[in-house]
Amino acid sequence: MSFEESLRNVSLLADASVAGYTGVPGLPGSANPNGGDLYKLVKITGKHTVGLCTADTDLCIGVLQNKPQVTGQAATVAIRGISNVIAGVNNLTAGTEVTSDASGRVVAATTGDKVAGVVLAGSTAVDEMIPMLIQPGVKA
Repeated sequence: MSFEESLRNVSLLADASVAGYTGVPGLPGSANPNGGDLYKLVKITGKHTVGLCTADTDLCIGVLQNKPQVTGQAATVAIRGISNVIAGVNNLTAGTEVTSDASGRVVAATTGDKVAGVVLAGSTAVDEMIPMLIQPGVKA
């Protein structure tokens, strides 16, 4: 079961790593499976701009809550509360401190990694949606 609660969001600009036309499924030019980077970890990449976290050393500021279609469009970022996230591994357990993989998905943090939060439910499959308590900037 995945859920969101007490989210505090900010609006920033999307860089090219999170902005991409997802369109309507089945129409020409639409991405398949039409997912975008919804519920992935993001970091500051420029003035008022966010992009996808791509390493466990990235300072993840929150979780992307929408699907910006073009660079410079508003990116809604959850910076506090409980948000859905996408698992990057199939064996996370509830209570695990997590960081980012190369695709902005959550994986278990190890000593020295920059932690994005704590997962509140385990994952049984890669790309599974699970809830995470957002805690950006903590070190494992």
